[in-house]
Amino acid sequence: MRYPGTYSVTQPDKDAVVMDRSAARTTYAQLEERSVRLANALRARGLRRGDVLALLSENHIRYFEVYWAVIRSGLYITPVNRHLSPGEISYQLTDSGAVAIVASRALADVLPIALAAAPQVSVRLMWDGTADGFDSYEDALGVASPKQAEPMPAGEAMVYSSGTTGRPKGIKRPLTGKDLSSPDLSGVGPLEHKILRMSGDSVYLCPAPLYHSAGLVWSAGALELGGTLVIMEKFDPERFLAVIERERVTHAQVVPAMLVRILKLGREIRGRYDLSSLECVVTAAAPCPADVKREVIDWLGPVVDEYYAMTEGGGLTFIGARDWLAHPGSVGKPVSGIPHICDENGHQVPARSPGLIYFEQPVAPFEYHGDAEKTRSSRHPEHPNWTTVGDVGYLDEEGYLYLTDRRHFMIISGGVNIYPAEIENALVMHEKVADVAVFGLPDPEMGEFVQAVVELMPGVEPGRELAEQLRGYARGRLAGYKVPRRLDFREELPRLPTGKLAKRVLRDEFLAAMSRPGSDR
Repeated sequence: MRYPGTYSVTQPDKDAVVMDRSAARTTYAQLEERSVRLANALRARGLRRGDVLALLSENHIRYFEVYWAVIRSGLYITPVNRHLSPGEISYQLTDSGAVAIVASRALADVLPIALAAAPQVSVRLMWDGTADGFDSYEDALGVASPKQAEPMPAGEAMVYSSGTTGRPKGIKRPLTGKDLSSPDLSGVGPLEHKILRMSGDSVYLCPAPLYHSAGLVWSAGALELGGTLVIMEKFDPERFLAVIERERVTHAQVVPAMLVRILKLGREIRGRYDLSSLECVVTAAAPCPADVKREVIDWLGPVVDEYYAMTEGGGLTFIGARDWLAHPGSVGKPVSGIPHICDENGHQVPARSPGLIYFEQPVAPFEYHGDAEKTRSSRHPEHPNWTTVGDVGYLDEEGYLYLTDRRHFMIISGGVNIYPAEIENALVMHEKVADVAVFGLPDPEMGEFVQAVVELMPGVEPGRELAEQLRGYARGRLAGYKVPRRLDFREELPRLPTGKLAKRVLRDEFLAAMSRPGSDR
């Protein structure tokens, strides 16, 4: 696998990492030297192969110095969601077994409580300043050797699941034991080259949080190829377009919710920016509504691709824009792993029959750290090398995969399966709708009924008349039994920075309201 050391020799002055708002830039020579210095600083502080280092920071110019220091030292890097509470941070530090942490001064306020319950984290470094109990990151690098130690045992990322349906779990893969410079050690870069047509000339834009697996690992892949990585501190739809123009971005990865927000800027605003450098906009993390993707393709041309994967790494499918136009709604054919669609008993079902999606690999590629039961439940009952993350979908006769929803989000009403994503995709296209969440609530007769919660566009007033208008809009696009029985409004829906709706939070709120005396729900 190639790594910054390769390019620090061949293209030392090329920009490796560029930040959007601050315009801070790091060359390949600087990235290599600083990651080597940090690796040596960590080694001097006692970290050894298999140890875990946690990284708690906003999207930052130094993020990949830490990543490559870990990857070249045989360690695990656990990026921590910067939006977590101190208690949630403590849980992740303790559960992961982290012995070291690198943190940003911007997040210092949450650290005293978080670290009080994680005393095993003995190595503590902070950049952009210091706080009690932390050493200066900059000082640690300043006194460390810039000479690469040998060997360079390859490390791994241990990313935690988003936790939308329960407490997050670390996804842990075994260390390979190979040296980072080994020619048969594969990273994400070759995959990006194969399916996204990326190369060393590419400029890759990441608008997502780097603590999320797609943000972290696919951005690292751009560096494996010797391209330039541009990082947004925070997604903003118009700024996203401005950055593409300013940095001549060739490749960008987004989630469908970002595309919706970009489209709703309107043609006039979108038309202000020169996006001619774009070769590929790839969407992932959730199924992209067909109407949304079709509108983006009409606007940008056939450069809007899509992949389906999971943090666990069980499998991956991909579909290019032109192929998608012939198979609308599909997330493509497999690039890694063999998909199997099974019923609740593990039996494979016919084409176009929805079921639980398993991916077959030569060996199961992951385990949930510290949770043997969750690991066991992710395996097929008869094929331990078939794994699932709970997504539901189907294969057509040509082997194209289509997603319907998550198993735990599926609504069963009157014995009929209803997939919330289909309803959300229909409602979000209404001009007055900014965001929408759909889930099931208990019903004494039908088992569950369909509940929708809508976030409106700025300036739109909620009300009963609008709720009926939106239900009528849904009725014109969906079967009657899929139309939400109830539709409520919220100023803002709980959505993770990764783009996923935190529907468990909403559903728990509505369930609590239903249990109160006098509730009409």
